[in-house]
Amino acid sequence: MSAIVWIAAGSLAAWLWLLFCQGFFWRTDIRLPARTDPEDWPSVGVVVPARDEAAVLPESLPSLLAQDYPGRAEIFLVDDGSSDGTGELARALASRHGGLPLTVDSPGEPPAGWTGKLWAVRHGVGLARARDPEYLLLTDADIAHHPDSLRELVAAARSGGFDAVSLMARLRVESLWERLVVPAFVYFFAQLYPFRRIGRKGTRTAAAAGGCVLLRADTAERTRIPDAIRHAVIDDVALARAVKGGGGHIWLGLAERVDSVRPYPRLYDLWRMVSRSAYAQLRHNPLLLLGTVLGLALVYLVPPVALVAGLAVGSTATAVLGGLAWLVMTGTYIPMLRYYGQPLWLAPLLPITAFLYLLMTVDSAVQHYRGRGAAWKGRTYARPDAVVGDES
Repeated sequence: MSAIVWIAAGSLAAWLWLLFCQGFFWRTDIRLPARTDPEDWPSVGVVVPARDEAAVLPESLPSLLAQDYPGRAEIFLVDDGSSDGTGELARALASRHGGLPLTVDSPGEPPAGWTGKLWAVRHGVGLARARDPEYLLLTDADIAHHPDSLRELVAAARSGGFDAVSLMARLRVESLWERLVVPAFVYFFAQLYPFRRIGRKGTRTAAAAGGCVLLRADTAERTRIPDAIRHAVIDDVALARAVKGGGGHIWLGLAERVDSVRPYPRLYDLWRMVSRSAYAQLRHNPLLLLGTVLGLALVYLVPPVALVAGLAVGSTATAVLGGLAWLVMTGTYIPMLRYYGQPLWLAPLLPITAFLYLLMTVDSAVQHYRGRGAAWKGRTYARPDAVVGDES
């Protein structure tokens, strides 16, 4: 057998393994688990770190203010050095819409060793703890919640005995580039962190979606969150690892009541979202980068190349192996496209999207070695030990 046949066979084998042995990552039925309303609704402190978010606050903050929650809940928006009037706008929106009580405060510049976002979260958690809440809802300023979102999150956490319940917000999919790239972003995330494994006790898989995390306040105190993850450029995976590593029970699934309102109309916007932190996810390790590039090529690029090459040179084995691998790949992507309400003809284009992600990952490494590091809202962090996960 020629080398190309062996490579195509390896790609098909990889896809069969992913299909059956990677926690059925491709399924999109992981939604909030079965739940019942508690007899007594616990108090909740909602912490919203915000830096230059005036463009999205009019869509997101009113949804938090309007939460239909039977217990006591209060919002703490931390204006992290915004230059666009984020804090003033938040106060104006609260005055106009009413609803849950809102406190707007600013923590000042973060000290050495802290990322800006987590310093803002720490300040917000401190404000919330003064009210002695049982739960903390950590949510980003670009996240809009349906009126029953908080109620359903708390009911799920109480019913399932979870220390942390997180929802992967439904990202905006309107522009051409969003349609091509965004569903794949969630698909790849689920492939790395299969949701079914995250929710099982005794497994090492841990992840969260930083835009929406309901966390028990005593768990946060016991695991020293956010202090224990203060170096994290992006907090979700780091937070989940800290909670699960401390013996906590966590859960992550796809959202039905939580949506991101942040637009990514251009490829540049999506490219920046991924490339700014992709290499940090690989721990700034060149060997991990090489393995990732080779793995992406084998899994996503080889199938269409093998099919075309096999047809071109008359190699039936190469064409069949490549075609079967591409077919499995396409089939596993269809559920995510349906979840996002996208046309199914996008499914065979997944190799193109994967190639874009490959380039974004390489670009992330290039930016790192140029000394630019990862960034959040105008701040740059070059620490090699940063743990990343969520885009905010």
